[in-house]
Amino acid sequence: MSLLLRMYRGETKFDFVAAAGRILVISLVLVAASILVMLVRPFNLSIDFRGGVIVSVEKAVETSVEDIRADLRAIGRADARVQITDKGFVIVQTEALGAEEMDLLVVTVANAVGAEFNDANVDAVGPTFGAEVTRKAIQALVAFLVVVVLFITWRFEWKMAVAGLTALFHDLIITAGLYAVVGFLVTPSTVVALLTILGYSLYDTVVVFEKVKENTHELHDQSTISGIVNLSMNQVLMRSINTSMTSLLPVGSLLLVSFLALGAETLKEFALALFIGIAVGTYSSIFVAAPMLARWKEREAEWERQQRKADRSDALTETSPEFEVSKVIAEPKPLAAVAKPPKQRRKRR
Repeated sequence: MSLLLRMYRGETKFDFVAAAGRILVISLVLVAASILVMLVRPFNLSIDFRGGVIVSVEKAVETSVEDIRADLRAIGRADARVQITDKGFVIVQTEALGAEEMDLLVVTVANAVGAEFNDANVDAVGPTFGAEVTRKAIQALVAFLVVVVLFITWRFEWKMAVAGLTALFHDLIITAGLYAVVGFLVTPSTVVALLTILGYSLYDTVVVFEKVKENTHELHDQSTISGIVNLSMNQVLMRSINTSMTSLLPVGSLLLVSFLALGAETLKEFALALFIGIAVGTYSSIFVAAPMLARWKEREAEWERQQRKADRSDALTETSPEFEVSKVIAEPKPLAAVAKPPKQRRKRR
């Protein structure tokens, strides 16, 4: 039977808990590296967080993003963000400028699109807007986490709530670290996407915990907690993979479209954070949350007794006469060579 078919049937026997030691070390290294990178290399924040100028004007002649950027480079604004909307508006965002520099920017953008100076709309965004967005995002995150902890504790147990939150922070820190390493632009759309992946990551983790709870009720006196978690993980493995793929494919398509559609910056920022977060969330729900729970619950008295019982059962099986007989039968000794009888000589008369 093929591996894929056994995965669909939940008949695989991958030992996730045994591999948890090495995998958790890798996760800790990634989290520590992400935190270090965020401390050493700050995020590439958009003007929504650090303040700046936004110029918007309707196109009067056909032009492209590259043509506008070429005109902006000529006045020393090569770092400005340029976006062309579906309705024919050009939006240029740059850092905070003085009055003369702002007028020069507006004139350049208006000339590039064939519009008049007075047709352009200019908005100056202060850094307080970004601070307000950040404050509200943190408030929403705290409220979300409190509700999640209470729900998982009520539905399962508090140790599952802690394991789920650990996987959640694991996803957020690694995603943020990747943004800091690569230098992706952080915008309000990025914040919204990060808050969105929280729900996805927890959904996948709760599916695993639900299966662990179900198998624990059925196999509590017949298996160890590690065996139950491994069984549960193998039973929902294909479901987790399918859920991740059905989420990553449309988000990946959205990301591809945003890169191909010049100027679709907001779409690109949202899809990029979603794609990274979903991929990391899938990894954590399989290799972080459930194995961590198993390692933690192995120290409980009832599961320690169950583990000793399983060890004694294995030891008795290996020392029993039936085991020795089966071992001999399974590994027969080679037969000794049998000597041939001597040839009889015919008597001569």
